[in-house]
Amino acid sequence: MRATIILTACALALAACQTPSATPPAPSPEQAATGVTPNTFRLPTGTGCNGEVERFQAVMDNDLATGHTTKGVHTRVSAEIDAARKSCAAGNEGGAIGQIRATKTKFGYPSL
Repeated sequence: MRATIILTACALALAACQTPSATPPAPSPEQAATGVTPNTFRLPTGTGCNGEVERFQAVMDNDLATGHTTKGVHTRVSAEIDAARKSCAAGNEGGAIGQIRATKTKFGYPSL
């Protein structure tokens, strides 16, 4: 008799854990999840210092949009990226790439 009561209690407990059969709808592409880079994100493909500058700016813009950085940090990093952009435009390829690498290191981004 006691075994029957225990089995009945277990069965009732398991029945309470059942999930509904309907699955929630998938979010639409317009609904970006916080903290998630959209699957439409593509890095710029340029070469040399122009490519380095534009790729890092794209990463920073994405990090701001997804909440991985603050507006204040984005502003500071973007100012340093702009300085590298000016060095690049002036023909200082090595200097511009060095500036980008230094900024990445300073703010904790990998410098590959």
